[in-house]
Amino acid sequence: MVYTITLNPALDYVMKVGSLRFDDINRSKAEQIYYGGKGINVSVVLSRLGTENKALGFVAGFTGEELERMLKEDNIECDFNHLQNGLTRVNVKIKADTELDINANGPDVSEAEIEELLTKLDDIKEGDVLVLAGAVPKNLPSDVYEKILQRLSGRGVKFVVDATGELLLKVLKYKPFLVKPNHHELGDLFSVTTKTDEEIEIYAKKLQQMGASNVLVSRGGDGAMLIDEFGAVKKIGNAKGTLINSVGCGDSMVAGFVAGFLQKGDYEHALRLGATCGNATAFSEGLAEKKDIDRIYQIL
Repeated sequence: MVYTITLNPALDYVMKVGSLRFDDINRSKAEQIYYGGKGINVSVVLSRLGTENKALGFVAGFTGEELERMLKEDNIECDFNHLQNGLTRVNVKIKADTELDINANGPDVSEAEIEELLTKLDDIKEGDVLVLAGAVPKNLPSDVYEKILQRLSGRGVKFVVDATGELLLKVLKYKPFLVKPNHHELGDLFSVTTKTDEEIEIYAKKLQQMGASNVLVSRGGDGAMLIDEFGAVKKIGNAKGTLINSVGCGDSMVAGFVAGFLQKGDYEHALRLGATCGNATAFSEGLAEKKDIDRIYQIL
């Protein structure tokens, strides 16, 4: 079983406006509501790949109930902890002649509610995979990822961490199965700029020396590079297509890699399926659909 954790999920309220004005009332031409959050994105793509998984995290209020309803309607298994106070955040995305994004903070989480989530994680067993994705919201302690990994350390659980900066560096001591920075984030970890494959390889291997088993580096238009646990360097490019959507591409890559590894235990297949899912999302309005994944996998 794969478990994903989204500590601060959201409903994204997208409004399409012809031309954004600041001297009068703006009227929307169309509105749509989507569920969001990096761990949730991973769960969605895993489900479309047929990989058993469960989305965990915090929800609150009527917006949290709606997010949960939408996920279940899309056959995404979830088991969120319901907070006593506040509301699951609603992010407003205005798409006009310019784009304006306003992201909310989200609800406060008490120490007792954090402990309730940690207790639930005790059900995760040897052989399971736990995906931690995204930044820790400011209403949670900055060491919450460390607390999670410390609690599960030594139980044979595979940790996947898609985070940046100190948040990533501080969990390497728990020897995550996979970390997935992009090449910019990789450089930022070591205060350098990674421009070449050789530089990416050097700093990815530094992450391995610090504890990571596998390092998957997404490189935007240049594809992806994997340094696997045996030190082998594997590269893959992108399929040909028109970039429509950059949101969720990295999450889709994580989902594809995890699903691919669980299917065959083979890093070549995991990398290919990960890149395929990232491409399928990039070429779509939303997250990767199974039919697009199957098609792109054959040509990548």
